[in-house]
Amino acid sequence: MRVLIDESLPRQLARELSGCEGRTVQQQGWSSLENGELLRRAAEHGFLVFLTADQGIEYQQNLAGLAVGVVIIRAVSNRMEHLRPLVGAMIEAIAAVRKGEVVRVPSDLSRRPPD
Repeated sequence: MRVLIDESLPRQLARELSGCEGRTVQQQGWSSLENGELLRRAAEHGFLVFLTADQGIEYQQNLAGLAVGVVIIRAVSNRMEHLRPLVGAMIEAIAAVRKGEVVRVPSDLSRRPPD
């Protein structure tokens, strides 16, 4: 699964997402793009998911018609030490999100105790 990682997240996160082809906005040469154009380009270039820490993206963009899903990470900070414990939940969210949909990590499901 092709995942575009927002520039607000550390580049090393791409290596942590096993089973995903993670590319950063910087690697794509898209650092100067606004979110709307960034999401359009992501879809045009075959990315299925946009991974971000931007909590307001779903309120700033009309995501319903997009050909990418958006996974929003909620963590203490964007540092790897705070993101690493969420990697498993990120991978699950990436696998579950649909085009035009937003999934948050951690979600209420990821906080439930195991059965």
